[in-house]
Amino acid sequence: MAAMAAMFISCENKQNTEPPVNNKIPINIEMGVWTRATDSSFEAGDEVGIYVVNYNDATPGTLAASGNHADNVRYTFSSTWTPDKEIYWKDQTTKADIYAYYPYAQPTNVNAYAFSVNADQSTEDNYWGSDFLWGKASAVSPTSQAVPVTTHHSFSNALLYIVPGDGFTANDLAAANIEVKICNVKTGASINLATGVATATGTATDIKPLNTGAYYRALIVPQTVADGTNLVTVKIDDVTYTYAKGMTFVANTQHKLTIKVNKTGNGVNIGIGEWETDDEDYGGSAE
Repeated sequence: MAAMAAMFISCENKQNTEPPVNNKIPINIEMGVWTRATDSSFEAGDEVGIYVVNYNDATPGTLAASGNHADNVRYTFSSTWTPDKEIYWKDQTTKADIYAYYPYAQPTNVNAYAFSVNADQSTEDNYWGSDFLWGKASAVSPTSQAVPVTTHHSFSNALLYIVPGDGFTANDLAAANIEVKICNVKTGASINLATGVATATGTATDIKPLNTGAYYRALIVPQTVADGTNLVTVKIDDVTYTYAKGMTFVANTQHKLTIKVNKTGNGVNIGIGEWETDDEDYGGSAE
């Protein structure tokens, strides 16, 4: 009887110190940026991982692999974001940082999460499967409203336009069998999930970009290709043309490369292209 009374008191105390679920505030999110069609919103079925890290008074906490207020909770998008399990704010006053990343996975190291882009991005699935998004909402006060989290691309996007130079016409290129590669780039990445910064890892290789019809595009881990290195090869039927130029690929930035292919080798550098903060055209002549 004494043991049963002790158990009853223990349960009663627990019930008195733990607020009912309906008194807790659920953490809801809303996110923007990214779609396969427009690069600017998510699509049904997309999954993101969410970490919630509480403040200690006015001091922000540190993101860890586990032991956060919420650890890598999967949210799936339909018309709204739905978590695998409901998570709640610690209380009605404690602020928190909310971290989001896409695509959802099982990171074991939040400071150096290993990810890689596909070397063959010539298909839609392989191209979009190479994108990595990251976002953070800082110092958020508990609210019943959905918390907006804006994600950004951790990688760079190369847009290659192949245009006729000396000895070629537009009709020649339209009728030719063309193969394009971005050369001497690393496909591995170590991503800090606390900052979204990706660092290129591994051995340099070639990437086969996606042909959109109007241009080619590929997702590149941020890195610098040394000057004088072959950056792009364009194979037209049985002849390969190379374009050598140093270049730095910047996160969340599209870089336009207009490659003028010359049979005679008398081409010139061309134009300017821009997107976000990058307003340089990195193209030139491939010979």
